[in-house]
Amino acid sequence: MNRSFITTLLAILLVFTIINPVSAANSSVKLAEEAKSAVLIEQDSGKILYSKNENVKLPPASMTKIMTLLLIMEKIEDGSIKLNEKVRASEYAASMGGSQIFLEPGEEMTVDELLRGIAVASGNDASVVMAERIAGTEDEFVKLMNKKAKELGLKNTTFKNTTGLPADGHVSTSYDMAIMARELLKYEQVTKYTGLYEDYLRQNTDNKFWLVNTNKLVKFYPGCDGLKTGFTTEARYCLTATAKRNDMRVVGVIMGAPTSKVRNAQMTKMLDYAFAQYSVKPIYKKNQVLQKVKISKGSRQTVDVLVPSKVSIVLKKGEKIGKLESVIKVQETVKAPVKKGQELGTLEIRSKTKVYVKTKIVAAEDINEASYFDLFKRTLGNLSGK
Repeated sequence: MNRSFITTLLAILLVFTIINPVSAANSSVKLAEEAKSAVLIEQDSGKILYSKNENVKLPPASMTKIMTLLLIMEKIEDGSIKLNEKVRASEYAASMGGSQIFLEPGEEMTVDELLRGIAVASGNDASVVMAERIAGTEDEFVKLMNKKAKELGLKNTTFKNTTGLPADGHVSTSYDMAIMARELLKYEQVTKYTGLYEDYLRQNTDNKFWLVNTNKLVKFYPGCDGLKTGFTTEARYCLTATAKRNDMRVVGVIMGAPTSKVRNAQMTKMLDYAFAQYSVKPIYKKNQVLQKVKISKGSRQTVDVLVPSKVSIVLKKGEKIGKLESVIKVQETVKAPVKKGQELGTLEIRSKTKVYVKTKIVAAEDINEASYFDLFKRTLGNLSGK
């Protein structure tokens, strides 16, 4: 593959005076004093707005299910599983302790129902059922979880199970959990489940089961629509929460709070701080095409490159910025085949003095290798000047 790059500069018409540059994270404010670890990030950019011991390894308890949900959503997205597909509970899955939806061995539920069981009720049994459906066994699914963690660059996370039940070496950090949550939230459908406060399973049966969200902020905090609580004796009270107001979505993580009341109060304080102190300036919409890249020996000679998720910059309220530029670096020529979503370059949003965002840009579609006949016709066309 040709590794040379070309760079495109696109000026964005936003001109202000530069004042009050914002640091990456404000550690001087005290937002989560009673937690062992905490972090607050803005969703689009991943910028840290607040942090405390964010890289300390701790047991994540049921926040583990954020990764479980992420792998499930990936399979729904690529069509490997369907929401209306029925999945049978194994005897092993039905034997899970802790929080559960009380599946019986052999009982069938749809993927949609199992997602509600995981996202709302934190069902350990539902998590294992879906793990077995995707990977065959829970152990094989855990391998996928750890593989995904590595792909996301998470160096302080190791999973031993899909549920967060206590296990030696099952650890993560508040920062790693925030990055997992950020990745999960790229699947916008997920908040349909994590944002539910209550629901029912086994409707119209004698075993109707009431689901109540373990994340009470979904009901009581404006704009909160997820994501996942956690508790074990070792981990204490944990929460990864997300809320959206106007164009801004933030993710907060608290690990090791002494009580659920303290955990919720400190998360509320963190979210309030984010919305009071910061705002976002949207730059590109999700899947917005930026330019084309040449394809060598492909069934098509070019492919569109796009941003796979919304691109925004985070500003402290009252902060003003200078003229911004989009700096797009792409490979001059890419050899076929090309896969949809394949990284083909990078995008930076920057001023003369500061890089606000750096993110990957990807292929908009699959491009297959050209057949010999296609290449022959293309050569003839070039020779004839067509």
